[in-house]
Amino acid sequence: MRDGGSPWTLTVPTGGDTLRQERLTRDLHDTLHRADGLVVGFHDADGPTEPGRKGTGVGELALWAATAAVARPASQVLIALIKEWCAKERHRKVVVTIGDDSVEITGRPDAAQERMVRAFQDRVVGDDGPEPDDGAA
Repeated sequence: MRDGGSPWTLTVPTGGDTLRQERLTRDLHDTLHRADGLVVGFHDADGPTEPGRKGTGVGELALWAATAAVARPASQVLIALIKEWCAKERHRKVVVTIGDDSVEITGRPDAAQERMVRAFQDRVVGDDGPEPDDGAA
């Protein structure tokens, strides 16, 4: 997620309950928006919506996320915030997608899910790790 890296897509599945999905997605947006170093917005068919626009109106409402400079790798920051948000209610879920890779984070993760999240972070670390220092000796 470094400058020019792939943006993350965050979807809050709710089993077809569009009102609940909109409410939860907006709550997740507000939570992530308050975090230093993260930039979030709403996806629609043409990309992120402009401020004050309601959303797509068709299909699932989703967020995109990108980062500014942060001390920890962006995936760690973003995943930690999503885990905290999901933990507020055990039925919350967020599907995190970057490129062709994705992982589901729930409000009540078991050991297997924790391993899947760690494996996902290991796979995407190249997208948000520190830039290589070509001038290093």
